Amino acid sequence: MIFTDNTCGTHKAKDPAVVYLHGRYYMYYSRFAENGSLRLGIAVSCDGDEWRIHGELPLTQDCEKNGIGAPGAVVLNGKVHLFYQTYGNGARDAICHAVSGNGIDFIKDEANPVFAPRAGSWSCGRAIDADVCVFGDKLYLYYATRDPRMKIQMVGCAAAPLGSAYTRGDFTEAFDGAILKPELPWEGECIEAPAAIARGGRVYMFYGGSYNCAPQQIGCAVSDDGVHFTRVSLMPFLPNGAPGEWNASESGHPYVFEDIDGEVYLYYQGSADNGRSWYLSRKKISLPI
Repeated sequence: MIFTDNTCGTHKAKDPAVVYLHGRYYMYYSRFAENGSLRLGIAVSCDGDEWRIHGELPLTQDCEKNGIGAPGAVVLNGKVHLFYQTYGNGARDAICHAVSGNGIDFIKDEANPVFAPRAGSWSCGRAIDADVCVFGDKLYLYYATRDPRMKIQMVGCAAAPLGSAYTRGDFTEAFDGAILKPELPWEGECIEAPAAIARGGRVYMFYGGSYNCAPQQIGCAVSDDGVHFTRVSLMPFLPNGAPGEWNASESGHPYVFEDIDGEVYLYYQGSADNGRSWYLSRKKISLPI
């Protein structure tokens, strides 16, 4: 699978999130407006491999005026819950929530944005790159934030009771600090884009290590409680490609998806030209059941 979006004249698609609903696959991703700001694109597929661009989530709320993107998604009780970030607001970027019964038309939470961590000793208060995972009786929200100096990017965690409205006030911080932060040489000053899946009573989290095209590569960590994570390897789970390959500059911003037949796929973004163009792809992976 190779997918991109050239609607605005450049080949750029980033930050994939995939769900299956009513016999079709829906992919939500970051696309770019002509002025360079971020938008949230929607593509549709019959097989999860060949995609047709449908359109984008319109900007309708004041918090979205500078752009939106980097979605995470989950199907709960037959509806798609979409979590996405505001864009272009620096330390004030936060996570929004919208719901759809058909994968295309979304009703946005009137309280948007619904979550950002408290600004304090470990975080500047920013929340981007949302992903959600059902584990136990909670919906865990994983997100990227930065330290108070806006230099180090890292992953935080919040949680809401299953069956709640997933609106402002339902999510509370599950841990007062980063649950993953850059520590390995290849992770540089950044861990972002958490992508979580519950399998075999544990949560597996894939993440992008290092900033875009540094190169960013994908790592993996595992948790028994959804909050405290341990890396499964000191090396990247999915490295960037060799010179000349489509992902030579980066394999990054993952999303993990379990298909209806139980197969697990890692969707991710790649670039060969230091971010002048971006493409999406997927690989089948194996995880314990």
